[in-house]
This record gives sequence, C-alpha cells and structure tokens, in this order.
Amino acid sequence: MEHDLHHLKIVDLKAAYTDELVLKGLSLAVEKGEIVTLIGASGSGKSTLLRVLVGLLRPKSGQIIINSTPIDYGDKRAVKAVRDRIAIVFQQFNLFQNMSALRNVTIAPAKIKKRDPRQVKEEARSLLTKVGLSDKMDAYPDELSGGQQQRVAIARALALKPEILLLDEITSALDPELVTEVLDSIRLLAAEGMTMLIISHEMGFVREIASRVAFIDDGFILEIGSPQDIFDNPQEPRTREFVGKILRH
Repeated sequence: MEHDLHHLKIVDLKAAYTDELVLKGLSLAVEKGEIVTLIGASGSGKSTLLRVLVGLLRPKSGQIIINSTPIDYGDKRAVKAVRDRIAIVFQQFNLFQNMSALRNVTIAPAKIKKRDPRQVKEEARSLLTKVGLSDKMDAYPDELSGGQQQRVAIARALALKPEILLLDEITSALDPELVTEVLDSIRLLAAEGMTMLIISHEMGFVREIASRVAFIDDGFILEIGSPQDIFDNPQEPRTREFVGKILRH
C-alpha cells in the first residue's frame, strides 16, 4: 500500500565507537518532505545516527530502509549508492581551500558522477544563486565569511541531487550574526519539500521549521512529536528537564 512507504525507515539501529554502544536500538520513520529535527545532550547519539546513515560508521545491527529498499552497509557498492541519495553537511565546512566556490560545488558531480561539465556548471551557478552567493562564484574560501562558506557547503551537498539532506549542527561554528543567512537557505529547501534530518541548537528555528522534533537520550529516541508537543508539553521527565535547560538560554 502506497501510504505505508516511508522515505526513510530506521529499525532498532545499534552502532558503536570502539566497544561503546552509542545507538542502542533507535527506531525512526520519516515521510517524504518531512523535516525531523534531532535534539538531545552532547553524546546522546545524534551525530552518530547521521554518520551511520551516510555510511561513515557501520551499524552493528538493525535496519535502514530508503524507499522500501533495505541498505546493506557492509557492501561498498551499497554505501556508494546511499551517498547518491543522502548528502550531509557538517559544522566544519570542509571546503577545498585551493578552489573557488563554483569549483567546490562542481567537482563531485563532474569528477565522481561523470556528469556533463557544462550542465554541472550551470546547475552549480543556480545553486549558489539560490543560497545567495551569485556574486561569490569565483571567491576562494579564505575570501568568504563563515556563513558564506557554510552556504557553499550546502550548495555542494545539493549538487549531488540527494533525496535526503542531513545537517549536523551547521550553525554552531558561526558567529551569531551569520547564523540567519544559513538558516534562510535551509528555509528555502524546506519550502521546496526536501526531506531533512537536522541536528540544531537553534530552538527558535527548530520550532518554526521542524515537522517533528525527536529527543534523543542515551542512544534511543525517548520522545518524538510536533515542536509544540516537545517544547510546550513534553511527556517524559528527561525531555522536560532538557527542554527546560535549553529554552532558558
């Protein structure tokens, strides 16, 4: 049945760094075009979840299903295919310092995907324009502010044409006045219906943009609901305590 198909389904996922289990049986289903924001204390497993999804950390057990296809993260080809469908943007911009903004955005689609360079360039220009950098195409990373570099990183992720975008604390390395311009780029993607999993401390933004907020605690999703549910009326004592702390900031 069509409405049973989730865009992304995570079932009983377990993952560890060295021997320490970080995800302890996490389950989550995400619909197409949904924006799920992950909140929780440092070390609760939020970033680990994103790293597993994009194939940077191999899960110990559990299932990840994209559009009803289970992914075998032990298979290199399967991981490569996943990276065609899921892109991630980290808090550190990781741009190539010796390349212009435009080249940073075109290099993966042209070199790895072997797409037509002219078309790739055209798409990259339009993506950089979309994130408000039409006048910075030829600028190098050290000529750009942190917020501008982060928007190049977002354009670079979008150049791979992902179905699902993962954003890991993408504003935490930025000066406060640069945060808004990055969040504006995300608002634009949300309006276009991109499926996103976002880790963020910007609670005003989370409240505005999230379809649902998932509170992760000690490797599990302890509570999930609308932003109103989680921020205004959390059910679990642990959620109440966490939300109380962050909203007092």
